[in-house]
This record gives sequence, structure tokens and C-alpha cells, in this order.
Amino acid sequence: MDPITRSLLDTDFYKLLMLQFIWKNFPDTRATFTLINRTSSVRLGDIVGEEQLREQLETTRQLRFSKSELVWLAGNSFFGRRNIFEPSFLDWLEHGFRLSDYELSVRDGQIHLRFEGLWSGTSMWEIYALAQIGELKTRAALKRLGELELDILYARAKTRLWEKMARLRGVPGLSISDFGTRRRHSFLWHEYVVKAMRDTIGDGFSGTSNTFLAYKHDLEAIGTNGHELPMAMAALANSDEELRTAQYRLLELWQQSYQGELLILLPDTFGTTQFLHNAPEWVANWTGQRIDSKDAYVAGDEYIAWLERHGHDPRQKRLIASDALDVEQILGLHAYFSGTFRNGATPDDFRAADDFHSPNRWVPERRVRFSAGWGTLLTNDFRNCNPQGNDSFNPVGVVCKLTEVEGRPAVKLSDNESKALGDPGEVERYRRVFGVAGMADMPVFT
Repeated sequence: MDPITRSLLDTDFYKLLMLQFIWKNFPDTRATFTLINRTSSVRLGDIVGEEQLREQLETTRQLRFSKSELVWLAGNSFFGRRNIFEPSFLDWLEHGFRLSDYELSVRDGQIHLRFEGLWSGTSMWEIYALAQIGELKTRAALKRLGELELDILYARAKTRLWEKMARLRGVPGLSISDFGTRRRHSFLWHEYVVKAMRDTIGDGFSGTSNTFLAYKHDLEAIGTNGHELPMAMAALANSDEELRTAQYRLLELWQQSYQGELLILLPDTFGTTQFLHNAPEWVANWTGQRIDSKDAYVAGDEYIAWLERHGHDPRQKRLIASDALDVEQILGLHAYFSGTFRNGATPDDFRAADDFHSPNRWVPERRVRFSAGWGTLLTNDFRNCNPQGNDSFNPVGVVCKLTEVEGRPAVKLSDNESKALGDPGEVERYRRVFGVAGMADMPVFT
């Protein structure tokens, strides 16, 4: 058996930061994560064998952090700061951390996978499980190709990757990070892509969210926090008023846990518009915002206007887009947020533009420090690359989300109503509490 997860560091960096936060603040809290296939037309259970997946999961449960990995976590500088990980947390990683048990079955052609136990033992499963299911799907498709067909598949994918990188190379002020671990084609392809980006894009490639690749290739590890934290805080609320303020109590606790560092907002868990409208004054002191599910042009303008109303200079803040990005979106957003406009240019002009950097369209003058977290279409763009002509290598929208905390249902509303998750009755309750301002029903790529 060829293990897909070779190291416990083979996960998004924000998972380790959140794990330390959970270990520190919620050591006895129980939580459940559940696999959800948004692309239900793809019968993953018929493609990925139950026993193959179980073997991968069992192998991952036996993994432990190595001495060299822990030394790197202890001694490396992250975001310009050393000692982000506390010695007692690293000691716990070495001697106390264990992944939880799981429930796995295949029914009606779909994988049913659930992780239940201490939150500190279930949270890390999210990325491991998604990467393993994705690569097992890839391996099943590869088995159907002959030697020449394999050559053609990867030649086409490499050509596509090069064409993308060629458009990005040399763009002034560009900042791109790899966010593609959870839906990658495979570990080896992911590593190949990250090295190609580093060698081709140069300083425009900011780093990778994959902790193992950052460790192995001396790259910056990128990431801060995710949706599961406000979802958990909200699930633990005992009233509608506690529910409404849970997202801000989480920020206070995060600030305390990281001594005022790693302050990137992720405001869309229950809707960005309500989050900004009701946020306490001190929230504007945070150093940036990540856009996950809203039109990035709209969300960025909303954030800039909010900062200005609170007397902050947006040019000193970070804006990170990370939802379903590809080259056109990255270039358009970079141009839109890195200049002032001529001739009344609008976001729609940038969405449709062929030349994103024409001086006739805009004057270089930073509005906000924009960067892009490039995910699925960086590490798994094999669309139309299969020489057999089918779509068996296309990415599938699989997620593994927090669904219960201490037996209470967890909910995510999202700026994109199509991404809402949770018990339908609870979803409606959350919509009554938070409202639906600024939300839209948009297609979900993956």
C-alpha cells in the first residue's frame, strides 16, 4: 500500500494554528466532522473503494510527528515571528496528540465518513481525508490509461500549468500562495506544482498553505484560521444574543491566544455584510480579511469602505481572495485592487478585460494589499486533459465540515447561499438571527 498522507505536516498550516487554539481553549470539547459530496452526481463510493480508503485512514492514524518536524515548528519563523507554537503544545503534539476514530461506509454509491471525538482529535482529519479521497479517485482513473495515454495526460497538464505561470510571471506587485492541498490531483503533482511556481514566478509566489511542503522546500507556510472556529463558538451559544456575538467573542479569544498576531478576518461564516455592520470598533484593528465565498470585487470594496469609515488606511491592510480562482480572476483582482481607475472603469470591466495591466485603464496606486490563495485550479486542473476524452480527472466538490459540537448542530451560512450547511431548522434560525444581507445564490465550483 502506497500511503497518501506521508506526514502529519501534510495539511494546511491553519489547521495546526487552530489545533493549538483548540488545545489551549477547548481541550475537553467534543466535535464531529462529516464528509459531504457537493457534486452528488459523481458516485465517489463506486470509484474509491471502501477498503482502500479505510487502509489509508488507518495508516494515517498510526502516524506521529517526527523530531525534525517538531524542531522545525519550534524554531522556524512564521509571519516574521518565532515561537508561535508553545513548547507545551509541541510536547503534546509529540506525546499526547491522537487522531480520533471514524465511521466509514459506502451507501448508494456515496462515501459516508464521520469523525467523532475530542475536537482536538477530529479537526485535523478534514484535510487528510479530503486529500486521500481525491488521490484515490485519481489513482482509479490512472489505472485505466495506457503508458502513452499517461504521457499525454501529464504533458497536457504541464503545458496548461506553464501557460498559466507565463501569464503571471513578471506582473508587478503580484502575490500568490498555494492553497490547493485539500483537492489536489495527488501529493506528487502538488509538490511538482509548488516547485514550478517557486522557480517560475519567483518573488510573486508567496508560499504554500501545505505545512509539509513548506518544511521540505524552505517556503513560507501560509494560513491563519478557518470557518470551524466561529461555527463551534456559535453552536455553543445558549441564546440568540450569544449566537449573534459569538463571532466576535471568538476574535477576542484568538487575539489573546496569539498575542495580537495572525489577525486575518474570515467574516463570511454567517455573512460578511452583517459581520462588518455589527463589528465592535476594535475589529478594524485586525490586519486583513480573507474572502472565501463572496464576489471578491464586491467583498473587497465592502471591506475598503468599512475600513475608511472606521478611520483606517486600507493601503496598510491585507485582502486575500481564495474562492475558485484561476489566472483571469487573479490578474483582474490584482489590477482592480492595485490601482486607481481611469475612464470610469468598474469591476465588470476587469472581469471581462483581456489586458488587465493597460495604463489606459488604471494608474498604479495600491488601494489595499491584495494577494491570492490559489487552490483547486492550481493543483488539480486536469480538465480536458484525459486522452480518453472523459471527465474522470475533473475535480469534485467534496468537503469535510464541522457538523456537531457537544451534541449541538453546527451551521455555516456563507455569503453564497449554495454553500450553507447544517440542520435545515438551525439554518433558518441562524438566518433569522444574522439576516441575509449581502448574500447571493451562486454556482459552487468545488
